[in-house]
Amino acid sequence: MAISSMTGFARTEGQSAGCSWTWEVRSVNGKGLEVRSRLPAGFEALEPQVRQRIAGTLKRGNIGANLTVAWIERPAGVRVNTEALHQIVALLPDIQRRLPDCLPPSPDGLLNLRGIIEIVDEQPTEETRAALDEAILDGLDQSLGSLAAMRRDEGARMATVLEGHLERIAGLCREANGLAAAQPAAIMARLVEQVGALISTIPALPEDRLAQEVALLATKADLREELDRLKAHHEAAMALVAGGGPVGRKLEFLCQEFNREANTLCAKSADVQLTRVGIDIKATIDQLREQVQNIE
Repeated sequence: MAISSMTGFARTEGQSAGCSWTWEVRSVNGKGLEVRSRLPAGFEALEPQVRQRIAGTLKRGNIGANLTVAWIERPAGVRVNTEALHQIVALLPDIQRRLPDCLPPSPDGLLNLRGIIEIVDEQPTEETRAALDEAILDGLDQSLGSLAAMRRDEGARMATVLEGHLERIAGLCREANGLAAAQPAAIMARLVEQVGALISTIPALPEDRLAQEVALLATKADLREELDRLKAHHEAAMALVAGGGPVGRKLEFLCQEFNREANTLCAKSADVQLTRVGIDIKATIDQLREQVQNIE
């Protein structure tokens, strides 16, 4: 299973039961899985199933699902507003007394009054509506499949970038390992130089005391533990990228651990060149973290 990005877009259209519908599904980066759905009036009951299907396909990201529907062929019926008609008929005697010269109202005249006859859309049967809902949800599944495929394609490209950053970190760690091996000798030379500068003002230090000071400083500046941890983090990160799946959170944690060891390496460094390598490691870790934040 390859790693996936958290960004993507998919659109699906379809028709069923005289109704056309369109799904638009978008996803962007997120700490977890957050779903926001926009459903038209009359289709709100689909929301639980929409959320369930999204959660079954995607594991992380801010997901927006937008459904639009339009009725193409919807049977129309006629309904008489009997309540309004009765009110008008009840007013007729009073109107005739006030306007005796007017002709009596005709049935067609009463029915032509605004609001008496209404054209209404017939509601689909339960079977028809169930078939429509199922078709719309199938369309959502198609959109989610397309979105997941797009996220996987982008994830495959990102995996190459991640591997490049990780190999860069590994190369810098090998360079740091070579420089760190020379640190005890450099500390010894610097300490002897400092002692030589003070020899005229203080008694010379015994050889064994000088060796103790060098050993103490060398122990404090020993970078083997940090370099071993960086190597272990590199191997773990490469395994996660190769294994695929929703590994974004684990890679984010490894980036934090990478950065912790790189900070300690720079703090312990007694050499300008080694410090430069440590800074390069930190810069590459930052580039790695930026990419990891897009991984599902």
